Amino acid sequence: MSLLRPFRATDLFKFNNVNLDHWTETYSLSFYLSYLAQWPDLSFIQTAPASGRTMGYVIGKAEGKDVSPSTSLFPSSTTRKREPPTLHGHVTAITVAPEYRRLGLAQGMMKLLEDVSDRVYRAYFVDLFVRPSNTTAVKMYEGMGYGVYRKVKEYYYGGGGGGRDEDGYDMRKALPRDEKGVTVRQNGRDHMVYPEDTIFEPAYRP
Repeated sequence: MSLLRPFRATDLFKFNNVNLDHWTETYSLSFYLSYLAQWPDLSFIQTAPASGRTMGYVIGKAEGKDVSPSTSLFPSSTTRKREPPTLHGHVTAITVAPEYRRLGLAQGMMKLLEDVSDRVYRAYFVDLFVRPSNTTAVKMYEGMGYGVYRKVKEYYYGGGGGGRDEDGYDMRKALPRDEKGVTVRQNGRDHMVYPEDTIFEPAYRP
C-alpha cells in the first residue's frame, strides 16, 4: 500500500534513498524548485503511508506550441508541408527506489502525469528521454505505449563504454487529442537529431 500525492518542496529533503540509483538523473535544488513553482500539477511522489519513506517520484513539465486557429491539425491537400503541433507533457525525471520496484508504481505515476497533460494542458503527446543502454527502462516505457520518436546525438555525458558520451532516445506517446498519431512515428530509431533540436519553449495552463 502506498500514497500517491503532489510533490512538495519539503520532499526534496527526503528522497535521497531514491536518487542513489545510478540510472537516476539528479539536479540542483533550484532546478527542482523551479519545476514545482511553474508546473506544480505535473510532479508527484509515492510514499509509504506508515513511515513516510519515499518510494518513487516523477517530475514533469509542459512545453511546446499548440496548433494556431488558422492551421488545421489534419490539413487538406496542400503543397506546403505543415508542422505537427508540439504542445506536450515532458517527463524530466521518474524513478522508483530499488526495494519498491515491480509493484506498478512507475506506471501509476506516469498515468497520472499523462492524464494531467491531457486534461489540464490539452497536450498532444507526452515524451521523455532515456539511455538506450537502460534496456529495462526502454522496455518498460514500450509496455506503457511509448515508442522511440528519434535518437538524440550524444545526449548523455559519459554514458558509453570507456566513458564516451551516449546517444539518447526521445520516446513519445500520443494522447487522445492527437487522434491520428501525427506526433509519433514508427521508425524513430532511424531519425537522428542534435540536443538543440529537442528544445521547446515552456507551456502553461490555458
